[in-house]
Amino acid sequence: MANYWAIAIGINQYQLFQPLSCAQADAEALEDFLVTEAGFLPKHCLLMTDTSPPIGDRSTYPTKENILLLLEDLAATSWQPEDYLWLFFSGYGVNYKGKDYLMPAEGNPELVQETGIELRSLMQSLQLAELNVLLLLDINRAFGTQADAPVGEETIELAQELQLATILSCQPEQFSHESSELGHGFFTAALLEALRSGNGSNLADLESYLSLIMPKLCHHHWRPVQNPATIIPSRQQVILPKLAIESDLQAESVIYPEESFAVALAAPPLDDYPKTSAERGRWGEATVNSSQQVKAHKVEKSKGQQGKESATGLVSQPMAETSLGVNPKGRFIPNSSKGYVSRLPSNQSSIPFWKQFILWGGGSLLVAGLIAVVFLRNQETFKIKQISSTSPNAAGSDRTLPVRLKNQSSAQITSSSESKKRNQAVLDLAKMSLRQTQASDLSMAIATARKIRPGEPLYQQAQENIKIWSQMILDLAEGRAKQRQYAGAIAAARLITKDEAPYAKAQAAINLWRLEGKQYVSNKTLLDAANALIKSGQASTYNRAIEVAKKVPPGQPGFDIAQKSIYNWSEKILDLAKRRATEGELNAAIATAALVPEETGAYEDAQDAIQKWQKK
Repeated sequence: MANYWAIAIGINQYQLFQPLSCAQADAEALEDFLVTEAGFLPKHCLLMTDTSPPIGDRSTYPTKENILLLLEDLAATSWQPEDYLWLFFSGYGVNYKGKDYLMPAEGNPELVQETGIELRSLMQSLQLAELNVLLLLDINRAFGTQADAPVGEETIELAQELQLATILSCQPEQFSHESSELGHGFFTAALLEALRSGNGSNLADLESYLSLIMPKLCHHHWRPVQNPATIIPSRQQVILPKLAIESDLQAESVIYPEESFAVALAAPPLDDYPKTSAERGRWGEATVNSSQQVKAHKVEKSKGQQGKESATGLVSQPMAETSLGVNPKGRFIPNSSKGYVSRLPSNQSSIPFWKQFILWGGGSLLVAGLIAVVFLRNQETFKIKQISSTSPNAAGSDRTLPVRLKNQSSAQITSSSESKKRNQAVLDLAKMSLRQTQASDLSMAIATARKIRPGEPLYQQAQENIKIWSQMILDLAEGRAKQRQYAGAIAAARLITKDEAPYAKAQAAINLWRLEGKQYVSNKTLLDAANALIKSGQASTYNRAIEVAKKVPPGQPGFDIAQKSIYNWSEKILDLAKRRATEGELNAAIATAALVPEETGAYEDAQDAIQKWQKK
């Protein structure tokens, strides 16, 4: 049976960034919801904030070391494949040299690589653990920091590539907002509202709800719009325990007290906010059928309020006034009813038939005209190709080709043909504004090419492109594996489907890389432990580190690194011995040189030095 885990990190007091107001409250509120309402076991929900209590004898203060050690320990001792993990982070994020980093409490904007937590490494480690992960990143962007790209861009690409469910609090070009009146960041406030109102049982519903409610929330609080970025893996997953979902759908609870979501009465009414296509869907009456349960937002009217506000962007006028109200004290309180974003209008259109006929007729003519233009353009291209291939002059020119071309080997001709096909595939990729260095882009190109049906003009070219693009994906995966980026290699190879030629090879490689990835993580852990033993100037610590590094088995990933480290550490021991001999401490020098292990590069030199010093 799969277990549900949660780690909620919220950092208010940074040592080198401006303090935040609500990050700690965000983490505490989510952890409290998961334990008290979602059915997570308390011992499986771990909180890391400025003031969170220790776990046993371990500090939960959110430093880089504490966060990474906690994740490593859970991966080694607690998590099982197919367990569920919610990882929530509310704090600063920084992009440095194209890479995204989460900044812990001691994070330094001048030393991002040294003090930040690299998201690529974190996400790859989680994927290797084979968990059902949900990353919730309420990232605040620090003003005035140097960045090559907005934080969030790399995270979105990684989530797509590694197929990790991820929700970022805002788009890369936007900023996350928090409010002392709300008591939370806008993202966390909307997230908790969604979960408590029954819209968080799966990622699709959660995405729809957040995309609808957050722009309204920002507008009502006079803040720039903040739209969440959600990455949903191709394999859908339930994100809350089944029992918690069932009980949640039956419960009617007040989501937030009046003290939260407070806002001045001077804020603009919600119905002034421009409607978007996503907001034009109606909120219907509660209906239940065999495939879907749709719960409608109930109308909450503020008692004693003279001017009633309505969110016309959320509901159709005949059905409800608003799902968000203002109480008599002037505080903005989200509705606690079970909201659900309806994907389709619940009622038929009331437009007269003759108007519908004109609209449909005009639209159909426009589409037909566009298709005709595309066809005529392609037809001219095909005519030119046909004429050039059947022209007598062209045939004559073949007979007058130089002898050296006619004598080319079939292998050379085939190689030239394959090169042309690949160049054409790369050119077609560029036309779609996709990159040949990104496996996800190549996968998107393949999906687009599959839409071209047999008999259509570009069908043959599309099939050639699919073969080439799928092989390019496998090449990218193999390149990553060689660089020991096993999680990225596996994620790329998984994009190759059963219908593609390299599928069998990709599956075999995935099994191999999964094994090598586990070996590499295990061996890297050994080497990290060995490095941690070393204390500068103490030869015995180098000797102990060498003994630990020797445990890395030959032939496994990381063995070459271990051997290189052993060589360097043995040289360090010999250098220390020579330094002590120079200072006249011959006995200490002999004792130090004796620590150089056999089968190391410095062993023979150390033995020669010992004999020389003994004679003195």
